Amino acid sequence: DSFCEAVIKAAPMHDLGKIAVDDAILRKPGKFTDEEYEKMKKHSEEGARIVKNVLKEVEDAELKSIAVNIAHYHHEKFDGSGYPDKLSGNAIPLEARIMALADVFDALVSRRCYKDSFSYDKAFDIIRDSLGTHFDPALGSVFIQCRPKLEELYNSYNA
Repeated sequence: DSFCEAVIKAAPMHDLGKIAVDDAILRKPGKFTDEEYEKMKKHSEEGARIVKNVLKEVEDAELKSIAVNIAHYHHEKFDGSGYPDKLSGNAIPLEARIMALADVFDALVSRRCYKDSFSYDKAFDIIRDSLGTHFDPALGSVFIQCRPKLEELYNSYNA
C-alpha cells in the first residue's frame, strides 16, 4: 500500500541530518563525551529540516510527511526516554517506530569504527529485551517473527 511504499522510499533519508554533525564526532572510535552526544542528538531535528527542504517540490504529501517524521522521530523510545521530543507510545509516528527497529538492528549487526558487529542471536536478544522500553512491543514482536527473512536479506548483501 502507499504507506509501506512511502516508508521504503523515506527510510534511506533517516540520517541525512548527520551531514550537519562534525566528521570527528561521526568517526570517533570511542564513547562520546556529553557535549559530543548533545551535538549528535541534533541530527534528527536537522535531518527533518533537510528532508523537508529536499522534498519541497515533491507533490506526494504522504511521502513528505513520512520522510520528515522518520528523520525527526526515529530516536524516540516507546517509554518516552528518547529524543528529540521525548514522545512515548503511539504519540511516536508509526513510521518512526518502524525505522527505530530497522535502524537499531542495522547498527547492532553492522561493524562500526567504534564496535564490532553483534551476532544475530545477540541483536535479536537486545531487541526482545527492549520491547516496551525502546521499541513498540507489537511492532517488535512482528520484527522478531521476520528474523529468518531479515537474516537472509543481510546475508545476501554481506556474502
